[in-house]
Amino acid sequence: MTNPGQGAAGGGAIRIVVADDHAVVREGVRRVLADEPGFFVVGEASSGGEVLRVIEETQPDVVLLDLGLPDIGGLEIVRRLRQEGPQPRVLILSMHDEKEYVVRAVGSGVDGYLLKDEAEPKMLREAVRAVHGGDSYFSVTAAAALAGAVRSQTAASLEPDPLDELTDRETEVLRLVASGHTNKEMATQLGISRRTVETHRENLMRKLSIHSVAGLTRFALEHGLLGDDDPEAP
Repeated sequence: MTNPGQGAAGGGAIRIVVADDHAVVREGVRRVLADEPGFFVVGEASSGGEVLRVIEETQPDVVLLDLGLPDIGGLEIVRRLRQEGPQPRVLILSMHDEKEYVVRAVGSGVDGYLLKDEAEPKMLREAVRAVHGGDSYFSVTAAAALAGAVRSQTAASLEPDPLDELTDRETEVLRLVASGHTNKEMATQLGISRRTVETHRENLMRKLSIHSVAGLTRFALEHGLLGDDDPEAP
């Protein structure tokens, strides 16, 4: 819904659409922004379909967007906007503080994320100015959630690959063990003694901390050592 009765936007005012399915939230946000010059709410919406229509009609600079809109969710709205080329900056105003929500929002292309219970009037105005100016803005909890997700991802990427601990021969023995070969068969295929095969097998089990054929087979499958074209792969 547009707001023709609110008055004309002043020169240089930031044009804003407020999208939330709760009328009291929209009213509160509009009042916060109206308390200070430089902001102009050109439209409001209570559903996903409505916000897309209002954005097309009003061409705002910034959209204050709730994630939980009826019919079309907030993240889907952002994805649609980003697919259509240059679009308004998007600032999420949500009750969800879980890192999964923040990460998914950032991945979809939002420019900022505020928690409703943290967004005091001054912060809300600062956030709108920041994203309008091309910066990102995250409330304290949202920023902490995003940082935690980044740390977890970084730590996971730095974890050594267990396969790197194995020699080429140990890796080959692992593949053959997982394919169901006996020590005698492996010795013949690799051109080494059975005792050497046993040594390689003991070493790779120790390095991987896996002490059963079933465990080795599962590990080999998870790490792509048993290709689909392996006739003996389980």
